[in-house]
Amino acid sequence: MTLPDTAAIPAGDDRTFQVDLRGLVDLLSHHLYSSPRVYLRELLQNAVDALTARHSLEPGASTDAFGIRLYADGSVVRVEDDGVGLTEADVHTFLATIGRSSKRAERIAEQRADFIGQFGIGLLSCFLVADEIHVLSRSARTPDAPTVEWRGRGDGSYTVRTLPASARPRPGTTVTLTPRADAGEWTRPVQVQALARHFGSLLRHPVTFADGTGGTPAPVNPEPAPWTATYPTPGARSRALAAYGEEVLGFKPLDTIELDLPAVGLKGVACVLPETVPAGRRHGHRVHVKGMLLSEQAEEILPEWAFFVRCVVDAESLRPTASRESLYEDDTLAAVRDALAERLREWIARAAASDPDLLARFLQAHHLAVKSLAVHDDEILRMLLPWLPFETTDGHATLDEFARTHRTVLVTSSVEEFRQVAAIASAAGLGVVNGGYTYDRELVHRLPEIRPEASVADLDPATLTAHLDPVDRETELAAAAYLAQARDALAVFDCDVALRAFQPASAPALLVDSREARHERTRSQLAREQEGGVWGDILGALRQEAPRAQLILNQLNPLVRTAVTITEPELARTSAEALYGQAAMLSRRPLRPAESSLINRSFLDLLAHALRKDS
Repeated sequence: MTLPDTAAIPAGDDRTFQVDLRGLVDLLSHHLYSSPRVYLRELLQNAVDALTARHSLEPGASTDAFGIRLYADGSVVRVEDDGVGLTEADVHTFLATIGRSSKRAERIAEQRADFIGQFGIGLLSCFLVADEIHVLSRSARTPDAPTVEWRGRGDGSYTVRTLPASARPRPGTTVTLTPRADAGEWTRPVQVQALARHFGSLLRHPVTFADGTGGTPAPVNPEPAPWTATYPTPGARSRALAAYGEEVLGFKPLDTIELDLPAVGLKGVACVLPETVPAGRRHGHRVHVKGMLLSEQAEEILPEWAFFVRCVVDAESLRPTASRESLYEDDTLAAVRDALAERLREWIARAAASDPDLLARFLQAHHLAVKSLAVHDDEILRMLLPWLPFETTDGHATLDEFARTHRTVLVTSSVEEFRQVAAIASAAGLGVVNGGYTYDRELVHRLPEIRPEASVADLDPATLTAHLDPVDRETELAAAAYLAQARDALAVFDCDVALRAFQPASAPALLVDSREARHERTRSQLAREQEGGVWGDILGALRQEAPRAQLILNQLNPLVRTAVTITEPELARTSAEALYGQAAMLSRRPLRPAESSLINRSFLDLLAHALRKDS
């Protein structure tokens, strides 16, 4: 196919995109933010940025010289600040332009480290609760500057006019909203005050709230962040941080970890949860940027393994996303995450070295979190592996205790394998650790790195059966006929039957069967069923000698001693099936449909036999 010569095609006329401003405003104001309540945060944020610019203009002024005043009486919501204010040109640039750059905007962007807001669209959030935004502003940059009035409407239209300076006696900005009827939930006086405290409790400028009843305006942020205060003793500081964590996060911390990263201006506290957290469940953290609450669910501030703490931090240099409800993933955030992870490691190391009681309480609640960390952190592994609890044949014990008792530590590959052998292995004097839980098998195998005298090996079924006592030849010959009937009955399960003597005598039988062996037998069966087809050829190429399960009958058990004397073939088969079913259930692994059917059938057959005998 010959492509046309594009040079010969006449160029079309350049055209401009037609933007539905009403739709754009609706998109940004209703879909950028998670909840209407953020409108107050955005108003506070704009006010704080205006105050920051005012202090840059008048660096000698104290922080308390300028402030923010909130007012809500049910009919209006008003936010007034003593910030730098806006000229008429500023109003057109910053309040009435969406997505357009300007020389001054670019200069301000270069200095944005001093400001919370960066995107110039926060005011649109007000359309979540109101149809019109009224702004009165007077610039502090120009003496005797006039007051500028801007009215923006949700349909994308706006008006600007200049008023006498007396319309706003001093520099700053006042934003007034007349709430819609459906926005009462977010604009009632009590709710406005609660939202102001929620978002602005750590702001560095004074913020007050008045509800129109004539009372004295109430301070929104009367107390500074606890980590900025001084205390008479380290203990008093620790108690103050714990009390703050309990108030803000809603639980009494097991301990607190003070966080301080001067390079990014981050301060705060990590509170250790007092209870176990489900694996993989991550808690959100409260992140403030320059005092303004950014998010209560910021998971990205800490690595995944640190789900045993919740943090409250205030940072200078972290970058918010466009909605300012989460953190932007960049190199700075990655460096902060790594640095905070190191602080948590240091706390664990201090607890291990100097506070064994705290360490014990911490590990009791959060051993899984520490195990996940120890897998990848050699320092934590060396410090804490001997003290981590594991499920063993001696009960729940630390590896340090267990290795002192058992020269060779055996570890299973699954929980069901451990459940199959635990009682028998314990009676035989074998030390077995349940390696079926997340991280456990890998960690147990690393024990010799910490305790060179310890020996660790995977549990082999042959190792266990080697510790079971053989029965004498006469007893085995007497049981030969029964064993043959039992093998024939259980051949459908690829299960062999043997007679041994082992403790505890209360256990009639032990089923030795691994998950891998069952998978191999299933694959072999599929290959036989599909023999001759392409799938059968593939399975046949993978086929190995299928390992057999083994039902080991306990000669020390009175029931087994009676069973091996049965001479009636059908009863012998039924009793063998019942012993197999009981051993399978004790292994606590999922039963196959054929096994469930066998258990039901053998029970009913034995019941029928007993009833016939009684009659």
